[in-house]
Amino acid sequence: MKIHEYQAIEIFKQAGIPVIDGQVAVDADEAARIAEEIGYPVVLKAQVLSGGRGKAGGIRIVEKKGDLKETFRQIKDLKIKDCPVEKVLVVRAVDIKKEFYAGITVDALKSNVVLIVSSSGGVDIEEVARADPRAIRKFYLNEGRSIDKTLWLEFICAIFKDPSHQQKVTAIFQNLIEIFFDHDCSLAEINPLVIDGNGEIFAADAKINFDDNALFRHEDVSEMRDLTFEDPNEMEAKEQGLSFVKLDGNVGCIVNGAGLAMGTMDMIQLLGGQPANFREVGGSSDPEKILHAIKIILKNDRVKAILINIFGGITRCDDIAKGILEAKKQMDIPVPLIVRLTGTNEAQAKEILREQDIDTFPTMREAVVKAVGLGQG
Repeated sequence: MKIHEYQAIEIFKQAGIPVIDGQVAVDADEAARIAEEIGYPVVLKAQVLSGGRGKAGGIRIVEKKGDLKETFRQIKDLKIKDCPVEKVLVVRAVDIKKEFYAGITVDALKSNVVLIVSSSGGVDIEEVARADPRAIRKFYLNEGRSIDKTLWLEFICAIFKDPSHQQKVTAIFQNLIEIFFDHDCSLAEINPLVIDGNGEIFAADAKINFDDNALFRHEDVSEMRDLTFEDPNEMEAKEQGLSFVKLDGNVGCIVNGAGLAMGTMDMIQLLGGQPANFREVGGSSDPEKILHAIKIILKNDRVKAILINIFGGITRCDDIAKGILEAKKQMDIPVPLIVRLTGTNEAQAKEILREQDIDTFPTMREAVVKAVGLGQG
């Protein structure tokens, strides 16, 4: 789950991370009032849950009062990666002398939480990593949530030369680590972390992503969710206990087990097709899950076939078959269903479907080949 910058800034402030003064506005009059309180020049920052704001014109400096409302209107009229701009953050303009990047995330390959810092801030960290990998420094926390002082000095001195800066950013990074663990984050990022003309250090941006699976522990975080930027099909799937991610292809996928789902999507692409979604129905044998899965997939007009690939263990194949029949009873399914079932109660499932003239495929590859062919037809 993502939240807006202005929401992340509040979390930063509560944790003791220095931020730049500002408030969020929904209309030009409110933005003008905030700017008067802060004092010109100010920066207007579009609040959208996507990257690339600066390149799209969503971050603008306003030097004087007469330019604010028109600049605000221009930002509100933008669509950034198809995301509408509903709110704009108005902050004090800072005399920036140096920008850095700082972020905490999980290094899946090393099964470790890592603090990533770079002296190249204000741009996409991925671009920095590709162009100059030596500009990226990593500090692994090794299952802890505090900085190991025996390793820290060499790390911090390589990036920040001034001892007073080293002390300040150490406190900032420790607070960022606390935020990451306290809120079950998948990412806590400052880009850029800036030093101004007076030598003060601020978080000039704030980004926090949360682990969806841990939201049940954080009701306050869940309340920050902006449904404007959520895919309605993904939200509906969550309500039904289903995992769903919309993709750009035309082969709908219903699979049990995340590993098999990923393998199915890989095979679709290997054979020249494109999956329309990631859809994992879990280990339940509830036929209603298949019904709801088909309903949600069919809301995508691009889908030309639905591939149902089930390896029955806890999930019983006959219950999957009953869910398919119930879907056919309740709705018109305008695209072919390609079904592969193997495992628990496989024979009963195939008999149920055979009685309704629904063919099943003996292997995953044969099913995928058929689905990809229909997608290309």
